[in-house]
This record gives sequence, C-alpha cells and structure tokens, in this order.
Amino acid sequence: MNLLIMVLKIMAILLMETVIIKNVMHMFQQNRYDYKRYTAWLFKNLFNQLSFKLFLINFILGFALTFFDKQPQAIGFIILILFNSLILFENEGKKEYIKPLVFTSRVKRIISVLLIINIIIFGLIIYYINFPYVIGLIPFSLIVNWFLVYIADIILIPVELSIQKHYLNDAKRILNDHTDLIKIGITGSFGKTSSKNIIQSIISEEYRSLMTPASFNTPMGITKCIRELLKPVHQVFVCEMGADHVNDIKVLSEFVRPQFGIVTSIGPQHLETFGSLANIINEKMRLVELLDNKGCGILNYDNEHIRNYPLKNNCKIITYGIDCRKVDYRAFGIEYSIKGSKFKVKHKKETYEFETKLLGKHNISNILAGIALSRELHVEWKDIVRAVKQISYVEHRLEVKNINGYKFIDNAFNSNPTGAKMSLEVLKMMPNKRFIITPGMIDLGKIQDEVNFEFGKQMKDKADVVILVGEKQTESIKRGLLANKFAKKDIYICKTVKEAFGLVYTLASKEDTILLENDLPDAFNN
Repeated sequence: MNLLIMVLKIMAILLMETVIIKNVMHMFQQNRYDYKRYTAWLFKNLFNQLSFKLFLINFILGFALTFFDKQPQAIGFIILILFNSLILFENEGKKEYIKPLVFTSRVKRIISVLLIINIIIFGLIIYYINFPYVIGLIPFSLIVNWFLVYIADIILIPVELSIQKHYLNDAKRILNDHTDLIKIGITGSFGKTSSKNIIQSIISEEYRSLMTPASFNTPMGITKCIRELLKPVHQVFVCEMGADHVNDIKVLSEFVRPQFGIVTSIGPQHLETFGSLANIINEKMRLVELLDNKGCGILNYDNEHIRNYPLKNNCKIITYGIDCRKVDYRAFGIEYSIKGSKFKVKHKKETYEFETKLLGKHNISNILAGIALSRELHVEWKDIVRAVKQISYVEHRLEVKNINGYKFIDNAFNSNPTGAKMSLEVLKMMPNKRFIITPGMIDLGKIQDEVNFEFGKQMKDKADVVILVGEKQTESIKRGLLANKFAKKDIYICKTVKEAFGLVYTLASKEDTILLENDLPDAFNN
C-alpha cells in the first residue's frame, strides 16, 4: 500500500512537471543546447518564469502545512499539486510561441533522461523522508528541472557524439562518392541564407543544384541534408555554413571541402559567443583560406573587414561590391519601388541591366555574389538576367507581403546592424506613412546596447511611427530615438508581437507601409 501511494505521488508530481519540462527544453533548444548561452538566459529570466512564481507561493503554503496533522497535510499535498497543474496547463494553453519547441530525437532523449532522474530523486525523497518534509518536494520540483537539464544532457554526451559521428561519416562517404560534385560554401555574419537562395535560383538555369534547406548550416544540419536529399543526379551543392564559435567554419570546411567559398559579410553578429570581432573576422575568412589552390573565393569588398583582410591563400579571388569601385562585379544605378529593384552591373567593359522583386542594398549585394559565381560556372549573361528577374522573395528577409489588407515589408529574420540600417533605407523610400515594429537586436555581447541605441537614432526621417516590442529589450532603442529628437508621441511600447500587430492595425491605413524588423525567439522576448 505504501509503495502504491509513493508511486501515485511521483506520478502526480511528474504530471505537474510536464509543462515545466517542456518549457525547460524549449529554452534549452532556443539557446542551441549551449550551456554558456543557456546559463546566461537562465540567470536573466528564471525569476520571470511562472514555475518560479509558483515556487515562492508553494514554499510559503508548504511551510504552513507542516503545522497541521498528517491527514490535512496529505489533503494539502494533493490540493497544491492540482493547483499548480491547473495554473501551469492553463497558462501553457494561452501561449502563442514564435518558434515552438521542435521535438527532435535529441529533445526526446533529454526528456527521457530528465524523467528518469526525476523519478529517482522524488522516489528517494518520498521513501526516506518523513511526510511533513515531503511537502517541500512540491516547490523543489517546480524549479529543479531548469538545472537538471545540464545533468541530463551531460549524461547523453557519449550517446550524442556516437550518433553524430556515425551520421557525419556517412555524409562524408556520400560526398566522397560524388566525385564530380561542385561544392559551394557560403558564410558571413549576415546574408548567408539570402545569398544561398539567390545563387540556387541563378545556377539552376544551367545545373541540377541542391542547396541546404532553411538555416541548415551546422554540421548535423548539413549532414541531414546530404544523407536525405543529395542524389547522384545533382551537379552542384550549395552549402550554407553558420558559425557562432571559433573553429566552426574550420570544421565545416574540412567536412564539405568546397571548391568555391563565398563570404557575404563580416560584423559583430554572435559577438558574445565569439569573444571578439577579430575572432569573427578570422573565422569567416577561414572558408577562403582553407580552399584548395585551384579553388575560388568570392568576396564582398563593400565590407571593410573582408576588403582589408590579409588572405593567406593563393587561390583565385573574385570581388564584388556597390560602394567599392575596384571590384570585378559592381552594381550601380539602384532604384527601389514597392514592386522591387532595378540596377545595372558592370563587369570589365560590359554593363548589364537587371530587375528583381527583391528590395534592399544587401539583396543587390547578394545577387552580385550569385552573378559572380554563375559566371565562374559559365552561365550565360542572358540566363542570369532572366533568373534574377524570377528570384522569389526569401522568407522574412525584406519580403513584401499583404497581411489583412495592410502592406508589410517583412524583415523579421535575425536582424543585424548592417541589415537593419539597409531596411530603414528601403522604408524611407516608401510612400505615405511609414511604421516599424521591432524588438531590436540580440547576440551582440557588450556592444548590444550601443548598437540598438544607434538603430534608434537611425530611424529619424525614415519611420514616422515606431512600435517597440518588449520594454527592457528595447530600452536602448527608445533612448536612441529620443536622443535624435524623434517625436515621443509616435513611439509605442508593446509586450508582445501580437499586441504590436493589434496596435498597428488601429494606427495605419491600407496605403501605409509597415516594416517588421527582427522577430526574436521566445527565449529573448521579454
């Protein structure tokens, strides 16, 4: 009988913990399973979590219950469990996540280990500790999994490494068997995904090409793409290579071994994890430095960090730019409208005219990278012109769309200082009243406040109304706005993106333009 009661108590606590474990895994995943990143988030946000607020309430109520007799204590135990479960499940049902938890195999494994650890801990406590003190198990169980996730993940390290090694070796075998495959590596602090999509659109005119989908730019993401999507029929593999730590590009370059390396940009993105701008510059440029001598590097010379970098490689280098004139491919005469962009490209003594649906100077720059690569792969100019005209919007990257009859420019993906400035330049050229909705930028380490302050200052004369999402997150943007004498009455602060949308619909007309600049994952929306 005692064993049955103990099992029922454990099951009741685990039921209560279902939502908490889901929330823990959600934040652990959004922080990329990175202990340092997750710890920084945890110390900043734990006190705001519902489970922590319930912990305080339960701690007080649980202490009060220890003064009652055994039967009222038992009833109180059940009531507390039911109360917590009801509140947690009801709150979870109301949440609207920007990026929901993805139940990957890794997530399922961590959850399984977490549950086993919980059963062992709670079983031992209930079995060995007198009932009055077991009341303290309830507040303990509300917060313990925010920390137990470290242990669960550490326990699984040998398993994860073994699985990853098997998949990586299989992907390497597939690449080695595909001897004639043209492999293109693309990296940069920003512009990687847009450039990848643009390049895929252009070179598909001439080649059967595969690109890594979405933001599959990590070793395991690229491995998954190779194992599941790369076929013998493919002639070209366009591979986006992400990096937020030193040696990430080195690992990916040695894995894929591309013949072409494209560096789109370098800036203070992921400065917190890289440690310094010098580390970012060196790591991004490794893609070109690790190319074979017969390889070809394609570099954006508008970026001063790329232009001034002393390359330690004798491979062929092709340059492109808009502001920089001494390049192999240069765009000029750029015109924007809500329908897209027009521009000209000069290469040697020839000039070609282009049209595209895409907006923004950085998109023109990304197209230049695609043009330069396509010419190296012997795609005809007329085919490139046609392909550029047909390029579709890259989702959430200055994508013009109609939402509920309102005109939006959606630049919600992973905002960065350069891209944000360019999106404001696009907004400036739009007719009628101009709105911007933004939560600001993250992952910029010590310079984050400074960059967001500057972003606020840049909005003057480019936006007429600013809607900020998250009071704490956007404090430095607001200071920048006010420092540049932006009208205080035209600055609004909302708690959530949903609230911001509701507000903009009451303020804007159907003829106005609304820019969505960045859309932070749930871990950073506060």
